[in-house]
Amino acid sequence: MGAGLAALSATNLAAAPLAAPSKQRVLRIAHLTDTHMQPLVGAAKGFEKCLHHVQGLSEKPDLIINGGDAVMEAHGRGQDSVRRQWGLYNDVIRSENALPILNCIGNHDIWCRKETKVYFDDGRKWAMDELQMSDRYYSLDRNGWHIVVLDSVQPKADGSWYTAHLDDEQYHWLESDLKVTPVETPILIVSHVPILAACVFFDGQRFSGENWSVPSRWMHSDTIRLTSLFHRYPNVKSALSGHIHLVDRVDYGGVSYFCNGAVSGAWWFGKYHHTAAGYAVVDLFNDGSVENTYVNY
Repeated sequence: MGAGLAALSATNLAAAPLAAPSKQRVLRIAHLTDTHMQPLVGAAKGFEKCLHHVQGLSEKPDLIINGGDAVMEAHGRGQDSVRRQWGLYNDVIRSENALPILNCIGNHDIWCRKETKVYFDDGRKWAMDELQMSDRYYSLDRNGWHIVVLDSVQPKADGSWYTAHLDDEQYHWLESDLKVTPVETPILIVSHVPILAACVFFDGQRFSGENWSVPSRWMHSDTIRLTSLFHRYPNVKSALSGHIHLVDRVDYGGVSYFCNGAVSGAWWFGKYHHTAAGYAVVDLFNDGSVENTYVNY
């Protein structure tokens, strides 16, 4: 009898499935977007406070992602004004931040004296130099995740400033990058302008004559092209953006799209609509899941 019980126990143990590995956070990111640095209204002090808050978290982030619009306004401004804005931004970064930073270009970062592609490209290069970016879009691997940083902001063909989409060169690069990323590696996408968002419907008067209207400056005009691309690669798990200064989450096609407010709030004057100044803590896990939490600092 005892021998039979022992044999039965051994058989059951052998047949029992192994416990699934526990979910573990492998990367914590602080997503700081739309800082809009300017020499007025205490913007530098506000940004300093934000960076202190990020680095004072009980579980400190591994890195910061600057989601774009680091400065208040480069477009149409004199070069001296733009230099002052970048000088303030970089002074705060140098003196108050000890974390590595990944940078993304926003529309406000691009100096453009005349609205032509030549001036636009020169202005974007200036922003890249200030942010120490060698490429306007790029990807990297970090702690088991693949992070892709895109350039949303493109000059319009008619010279009327900018529109949001990926140019063909960038799209084909992204297509190739996703293709060569191992299927078991989860992917995080970063853009300045939302690829897909709900909050764009609340930014200004968007409804008129029984129609909703969302400009291509508010949200990517190539949303269908990009979401169709992501559908081919189920390891694309999440996309982060800023630009709208509002907070939302849209789950579509297996991808979670997070629009993460603004460090500057309503350009350093309190809340923009219902959203206060803040940043997002983005936790990435070994099972490909994402937790995005907006933090008011």
